[in-house]
Amino acid sequence: MAVHRIHDDQPASRWEDAFLSGNGEYGIMVFGHPHRERIVHNHHRYVLPNSSGGMRPPAVADRLEHVRDLILAGEREQAQRQFSDGRPMAWTQSFHPGHVLHLDTTTAGRVEHYRRVTDFTNGEVRVTWSDGDQQWVRRAFVSRTDAVTVIEITAPRLDVDVRLSGDLPGRPPEVTVTTSAEAIEGGEASLAAVGVYPLGQGAAGFIGVTRVVVTGGQVAANDDVACVRGATRMVLLTRMDRSAIVPRADALQTALAELPADYDLLLARHAAVHSELYARAELDLCVPENDRHLSAGELIARAATGELDIAVVEAMFHSGRYLLLSSCGVLPPRLTGLWLGAWGAAWSGDYTTDANLNLQMAGTVSTGMPELMAGYTALIGGQIDDWRANARAIYGARGVLAPSRTDGEHGLLFHLDDEWPWPMWLAGADWLLFPLYEYWQMTGNDDFLAGTLAPWLIEVATFFEDVLTREDGDGHVVIVPSYSPEVGPRDGRGVAGVNATMDIAAARHALITSADACSRLDIEHAATRRWRALAERLPPYRVDDGGALAEWAWPGLETSGDHRHVSHLYPVWPLHDITPDDTPDLAAAAHRALLRRGDENFSAHGSLHRALCAARLKDGETAKANLLKILGRNMVFRSLMTSHNPDLEVYNADAAHCLPAVIVEMLVDSRPGIVELLPALPPEWNRGSLRGVATRAGVALDELRWDLRDGTVRAVLTSVQEQSITLVCRSAQAAADRRQVLHLPPRTPVTITIRASQGGSAQG
Repeated sequence: MAVHRIHDDQPASRWEDAFLSGNGEYGIMVFGHPHRERIVHNHHRYVLPNSSGGMRPPAVADRLEHVRDLILAGEREQAQRQFSDGRPMAWTQSFHPGHVLHLDTTTAGRVEHYRRVTDFTNGEVRVTWSDGDQQWVRRAFVSRTDAVTVIEITAPRLDVDVRLSGDLPGRPPEVTVTTSAEAIEGGEASLAAVGVYPLGQGAAGFIGVTRVVVTGGQVAANDDVACVRGATRMVLLTRMDRSAIVPRADALQTALAELPADYDLLLARHAAVHSELYARAELDLCVPENDRHLSAGELIARAATGELDIAVVEAMFHSGRYLLLSSCGVLPPRLTGLWLGAWGAAWSGDYTTDANLNLQMAGTVSTGMPELMAGYTALIGGQIDDWRANARAIYGARGVLAPSRTDGEHGLLFHLDDEWPWPMWLAGADWLLFPLYEYWQMTGNDDFLAGTLAPWLIEVATFFEDVLTREDGDGHVVIVPSYSPEVGPRDGRGVAGVNATMDIAAARHALITSADACSRLDIEHAATRRWRALAERLPPYRVDDGGALAEWAWPGLETSGDHRHVSHLYPVWPLHDITPDDTPDLAAAAHRALLRRGDENFSAHGSLHRALCAARLKDGETAKANLLKILGRNMVFRSLMTSHNPDLEVYNADAAHCLPAVIVEMLVDSRPGIVELLPALPPEWNRGSLRGVATRAGVALDELRWDLRDGTVRAVLTSVQEQSITLVCRSAQAAADRRQVLHLPPRTPVTITIRASQGGSAQG
């Protein structure tokens, strides 16, 4: 049986190796020597106010036609200057950590048999050690039901100084943190850490309050320290907040006092929710039992060998789902998930929306956690008015235009300058709504379609209807201005362009999907006809002289050969607009483009995107090679959180959260009416099972079990509604089994067994 935890026999000496827990709003990072343990507390909404709060999108709609003329005349740099209104680059409000809980033992003894564990099934981080025959146990989790961080410490005798502080690297001097401690009758104490931001930027500050409850001993306050002496148990309950006025501790103290100081009771309430979500999916690659109990350090050492080690893959699948679950709640995961142990996060630790956010969310629904899309939906719903403001100011258009990044508080497009023409990226809204469209495909939730998604899809289609007004000599729409994140034509004359492949794909998808949704809901009949007609006039994708799918479908605009982004493969992933079965020539061109693109700096999101595209193109070897770019380049911390670049450069959740989605795509591909088994299976995974996967065909893959050593593939599928699907298995021995029609009655599991070629070599 697969193991659903990670353990380490060494303490974490730095915050990047801290073990993690979270409830989608609060996150904790547990690290340090057992006698000097530190627990960093994070809150999803902790962002450092800056001047961006009052920034607006550039009001350049009156220049649009002139900018278009400049770009078509080859004056792309001048067009970028005209469309940026001369502003300097401005960044979103930076995500920042909250406070640190310090646990310092005053009578330190030996530390033997040290072990720390993160239990994925309930979100608990446990630290244990012994001193001879005496045992110390520290347990911690963040409650999804009670919105509180809960820590329990038990020992033969606890002599511990407990305090809160703001002592984290990089904290700006203008952000002050004041701490206090107060002893309360009945063996309790209250600690507080109040952070105050610079005046006049928006929010005033943030606060953390901890209730300390001891058993069998005493607690006293000394300055800002709660001094616990002679206790056998200590429970610490923490809540946090951020507010527009300087925070006060009393409201949080009152709320904490109403909670039971009973660790097991609070854990049981939390686990009832967390565990049910987490347990829905499981990967079993038939890892030898001994290898399933490798420590974090041993797993990382295995990854460093450059082999696609099945123990590492299985652990990263389960860890990735756990971390994604723990960081999704009031908001979706940030660049660092929900965790950060120092100020000054790279790229503001925000939501980078041209690639990273979608990649992190890619496995949310497919691996059985559709409820987590609520935070993603809330993020967009809270900013849709800003997207409308962007469209009006920049294009004078109806509908919506999404920004390339957001801090979670607003979605106004202000992150741009003359060299980074983000107002020219038209694909953003379709790209960002696609995870919600996929949610609807997988769940069949028509109430969500009608009440939430369809109105937004209509606005994207409306935007393209207003903006796509130019055409070429062949009657095709000309998309100008256009931009392919984050790369320009290699002639160096600016990064703006015409007919970026991503923009073409997004426009076509937005127009057709909006029309389909409206037809399903029997609304907007006249508009759907217009949108379908406009989609027919979009330019075709272009194949360059080297036989590769071009980044721009416009003569003279050629792509860079070495870049971290592969935005021009949007028709492959996530759209299914280009597939080996339906568009074989374009699929071959897309495959050539994928192989031809260099890696630039081996950033995680680039390798993940490449792996997903390779899986869609049925190329297991290239998908595997891109997995190894992450697993084999020292990009995994001891918590199994990941880095953005090789050699643990920049703490970043992209790979950790997206790897489960990559693994699923290598094992299952799906779209309406089609489910494909083992489309991109690497030879290392010649047997195993996958449980609890949702497909875009509206069919649950309850279980997929394969053993290519004896040539068997077995699948159990359940459809909510009666339907017939095409089941594809390219490795089947019999031609009739490689593509067969399967009738699925409603809510009734159907089991099918296929004889496969031993070794699993795919056949057409």
